[in-house]
This record gives sequence, structure tokens and C-alpha cells, in this order.
Amino acid sequence: MKLRTLLAIATVAVLALVTLGPGMVSAKPTPDVPTLKVGYVFTTHHSPLIAAMSKGEAFRNNDIYLKPIIPKEKYELYQKGKKLANLDVMVTKTSAENCTLFAMNRLDVALTSITAIMSGVDQGIPIKVLCPLHTDGMGLVFPKGSTIKGWDSFAAHVKKSKRPVTIGYHAPTSAPKIIFEGALNKAGFKVTENPNDPTAQVVMVDLRATANLIPALVSKQVDGWVGPSPFPEVAAVQGVGTIVMDLKEFPPKGQWNNFPCCVMAAREEVITKQGAAVKALVGLMTESGKWCNDHKEEASTVTAAWIGIPAEAVRRSTIVYTTTPSKSWLRGVDVYLETLNLLKDFIDKLEGKTLKEIKSLLFDFRYVTKG
Repeated sequence: MKLRTLLAIATVAVLALVTLGPGMVSAKPTPDVPTLKVGYVFTTHHSPLIAAMSKGEAFRNNDIYLKPIIPKEKYELYQKGKKLANLDVMVTKTSAENCTLFAMNRLDVALTSITAIMSGVDQGIPIKVLCPLHTDGMGLVFPKGSTIKGWDSFAAHVKKSKRPVTIGYHAPTSAPKIIFEGALNKAGFKVTENPNDPTAQVVMVDLRATANLIPALVSKQVDGWVGPSPFPEVAAVQGVGTIVMDLKEFPPKGQWNNFPCCVMAAREEVITKQGAAVKALVGLMTESGKWCNDHKEEASTVTAAWIGIPAEAVRRSTIVYTTTPSKSWLRGVDVYLETLNLLKDFIDKLEGKTLKEIKSLLFDFRYVTKG
């Protein structure tokens, strides 16, 4: 099923969530101060926002900070003591859901997968990537006790299996799923989502949310899954899973190192009309990301408490936080573009395009690059 169809199916359910869900009632309006709806997912990929919300005014020395109004739901954004915006913060299940919310004008800014944003832009949703958030932090997991370790071992297992190997993923537009599927295709394996395909070597299974990854492993719904941190590390710490490899270990060798995953994105209208607040949010992610890198022990404790996972699982993560769209990061985006076109997931604005051709359509890096 194509990405556009999956996003359309999600719209009705998401509308109900937005209408009835917690944390979506705006704080008391302040004259000339906008209220921005901000989304993120419970993952260590989004630790910079989690840390900024948790630390709150302790980040005053960074000039940009958040003042909690209702913890985990409502904040005020300040820069050098000046209030720039009210923030209504919501937790979403997947990056595909974020794109649906963007399309409905129910979300202004989101921390989300770049592959989901690429899919949304392809479909004409007026959104832009403002900055990266991190690199790496994705893994392939099999049940506890598995002797499969590394690419060669995994490839041998797939080749000798008498039935297709089933691999779960949490969202159709997720970076782990795209990297995994693209790597297998390039290695010559037959990958499909059709369990009845007699030629299939690997069958991908949509588990629909990160919360379903570990239960699917325990119940043997799938042979394994690909997912973002902290879920591979949580599975290992809880003794239910074995990390077969980081996705950066997939072939071709070196192609997936320091690879893009999550970004901060916003609706174009919000960037245009609320530029000061958007710029401050990007700045906050920059400073908070640096703090997470420099204070890994405390950042791990903060994130673990926030999303309810073992701190040891967060400490094991290989994530590096950055808002700099480096040359290597851009090369990674180019690989995504090539891979998604190879998988025929683009159907409009990005179909058959090169990165040079779509840079202005996909990115707005005014707050993280000079010139």
C-alpha cells in the first residue's frame, strides 16, 4: 500500500485524537504572542525537546528556554527574558501521523522523521525541514538468545530460511524501515509486504506504533523488527531482545554512517508569520542538543524518566544530536531520495528528482546556516 493511502486512512483517527486528546487546549492568550502546536514522539531521537521541557528555566543561561505552565503539555517560549510564544505540546505515535496533522493545519511544528516529511512534501503538504536533530540511533532486533549477529550472519539466515523472514516496523514513513528495505533491495533480496508472495525472502510487517515493537517480539508476531532508539536498547536491557546490528552496519559499507533520521519541521505559513518564535525553537534545539551530548548521564536520566524506560537503555544509545545540515548529512538525504524513488514511494513532486532539484522545496535552513 502506498504512503499516500496510509496517510489518508490515518486522517479520520487523527482528527478524533486532535479534537478530544489532552494537551491541545491553548494556554491563556497573550497579545501579539502566538500559540504554536508542537508535536513529538516518545523516543530518544527527540531528547533535545524532552530535555528542554524537563529542565525548563534551568536553561536560562542559554538565552532560550521554556517555562512550564502545565508540565508535558503547555509551555511558554522565552528568549533573553522576552516571551515569544505559547506552546501546546502533544505526543504523537508516528511521523506519518505528524504529516497528517500538518496537512490538516492541526500541527505547526514537529520533531519527526525526515522520510515522513519527504513523503508529505511529495504529496504537496506545505511544510519544510528547518534543521536536523541527530544522526544514527536505529537498530535491527531479534528475540533474546538469537545467534544472528552482524550483516553476514543475517544475510545467511535469510538465504537459508525455508520461509520468508518477517520483519516489523513502526510506521511506513519511518527512517529505520526505509534504510532496512533499501539496503536489502540493493543487496539483491526480494522484499515485500505481501505475505502470500511465493518469491519473497523478507516480508515487512506494519506494527503501527513503536509501543507495539517489543510486544510483537515477545508474542512472536514477527521474527524481528527495525526501530529507533531507545526501543532496541530497551529490548536488550529488559532481556527480551538481541540487537543484531545498528542500521549503520548495513551494506554498502559506510553508506549509512552518521545517517539522517529525525528533523524539526514546520508549516510554511508558520515559518513566514511566526519567524521569531520558529527561529528561537531551532536555537533551543541546537543548545539542548549540545547539552544532551555533553551531559549524557543526566540527559539519559531525564529522558528515561520522561518516557518511562530504563536509564541504562538510553545510556546505550549511539545517537549524536546536531542541528547542522553537514555535507555528509545531505548525502544521506540524497540516499533516502534515491531509495524512495527506487521503491516507487514518490508519486508527485519528488518523483524522479535529484537532491539539487528539490532542495528549495524540502529545506528552509535560514536559522542554521550562514548567508
